[in-house]
Amino acid sequence: MRYVAIGHVCLDVTPDGDALGGTVAYSALTARALGWDVAVVTRAQAELDLSPLRGVDCARLPDITTTTFENRYSPAGRIQILHTRAGLIHPGQASARFRRADVAHLAPIADEVDPAWFDVFDGALIGVTPQGWLRQWDAAGRVSPREWTDAATLLCRAGAIVLSIDDVSGDWAHIDRWARIARVLVATQGHDGCTVYVDGVPTRVPAPAVVEVDPTGAGDVFAAAYFTRLRVTGDALEAARFANCIAACSVRRRGLAGMPAPGEVKECLATQSLF
Repeated sequence: MRYVAIGHVCLDVTPDGDALGGTVAYSALTARALGWDVAVVTRAQAELDLSPLRGVDCARLPDITTTTFENRYSPAGRIQILHTRAGLIHPGQASARFRRADVAHLAPIADEVDPAWFDVFDGALIGVTPQGWLRQWDAAGRVSPREWTDAATLLCRAGAIVLSIDDVSGDWAHIDRWARIARVLVATQGHDGCTVYVDGVPTRVPAPAVVEVDPTGAGDVFAAAYFTRLRVTGDALEAARFANCIAACSVRRRGLAGMPAPGEVKECLATQSLF
């Protein structure tokens, strides 16, 4: 089974130095840990070290910069800054081998994925994490929410949508409206698990209780686990229970070290027999 993720890898500015991040990095490594053949189509400067993605077939489109984010935390909440942004990723820029997939994950983080990718994959489950289409930024790079103008057009074309309730600033009215258009939409809620909408009908799926060390990338880990499991089983709720379990494992370690270990994958698969 082949998993192809499209979007920017990025640098995350942290107090401990810059770290490789981005949805495609976390989701690709998760899919690989789950036993899938994985490819990434991204855009970044040549100097960016992609060695953490070893084992992943990477098409790095050239750019003079790499997308770079910084999260600043205050009593008023998180402030996200976009320092630099690489360019648009269009399907015509990637070779034909990146157009064969069982799961195609469109994973924008800074409005970089051209919607033309919807037309590329024949027979694939197209999974979408639309957070990068829900962001805007000012001249200083400060990120804020924006309306997803293409939502009505694109939601109905995806096999499944995964987004965080934080992506819409906690506005469940947005989620409910989009869920009436999408086939399957999942709103993740951190340690509270997720809500799965199938043809607009919601079902709450709780997450296992764990001691959280680092939530970075947990939503991306969830998305990869969800899309792959949904492709295999066709069961939207079973996929959510599995993805909740995998994501809960990931937050017990920092950064890319949170990828699921073989024993954790077996444990999460075994829990499905309880339902």
